[in-house]
Amino acid sequence: MRGVRPVDVVRRRHDTTLLRVDDDRYGSDVLSGDWRSRGVKKVRQVPLERDMVLEDPDSGWAGAVVGLEAGNVALEDWKGRTRSFPFTGQFLLEGELVTLTRPQAPVGRPAPGTAASGAAHADWRPGSAPAVRHGSDGGRLRTASGSFAVEQQRARVALPSRIMVEGKHDAELVEKVWGADLRVEGVVVEYLEGVDNLAEVLDEFRPTRDRRVGVLVDHLVPGSKESRFADAVMRGKWGAHVLVVGHPFVDVWQSVKPARLGLREWPVVPRSIEWKKGICQHLGWPHAEQADIARAWQRILGQVRTFADLEPQLLGRVEELIDFVTEPKG
Repeated sequence: MRGVRPVDVVRRRHDTTLLRVDDDRYGSDVLSGDWRSRGVKKVRQVPLERDMVLEDPDSGWAGAVVGLEAGNVALEDWKGRTRSFPFTGQFLLEGELVTLTRPQAPVGRPAPGTAASGAAHADWRPGSAPAVRHGSDGGRLRTASGSFAVEQQRARVALPSRIMVEGKHDAELVEKVWGADLRVEGVVVEYLEGVDNLAEVLDEFRPTRDRRVGVLVDHLVPGSKESRFADAVMRGKWGAHVLVVGHPFVDVWQSVKPARLGLREWPVVPRSIEWKKGICQHLGWPHAEQADIARAWQRILGQVRTFADLEPQLLGRVEELIDFVTEPKG
């Protein structure tokens, strides 16, 4: 019979009654259904949003979404440089491979002095994460550090006090998360190119009660070289007007939560290997040249959106320094 399989209807032995059999002893057709996609991991689709941080997996370019034009997504990195990639391509979002769907709201940056729905920018500039409007706060803007943003206010003239950090990467991270807050307070961040230079820099700066210096040091743990330098400064002639604090991490890279890179924890690098190169090697990133290390940091920094992406051991120390250098004159 056309359309009826032989096993659909059988006759019982010694019985003229027909019996319907539901089970097909030969199984279903192995080529039926979507057999080509079996075993293939599906890539999640996410709507494109302004300021969503994406990474192009082929080039390693990471940046915030600043536009969508002619089928290309524009990504702006922490230096303010912009590159465009096909909207139909695949991207890394928080370490997960995704494809994009059409945005539900405009993704272009708002014009200066205007606010946009969902997110807006108070004194935004390349390098600092944009302020975001939260419905739970009655629609008020919060900066990347979690503070309420001060809207429509120009940056203050720089205070005489300073915050100093060890290196360029420290300065870029502080700028990205606390940049908007620091401009409102008028605080300038400088980097030392190594804690070894701290004493010399302080002698030149000559701190006073009204010209304080807050210093953020990497790997400030008992017995370390950094702790010895910090103790010497605090006991020295400028100690009354200087505050040296630090985090326990080998490098400021480690202050970024490993989950932002798809890791459970930061790899342990043997002492015989330069730490940053060891990290890149573990992650499968190029690390032969200094330019490779710089690009690796850009990828890590690109995953930082707000204070929530940083470890508390760094957050508390930076807030402490800001309070110290902005303390009202007594």
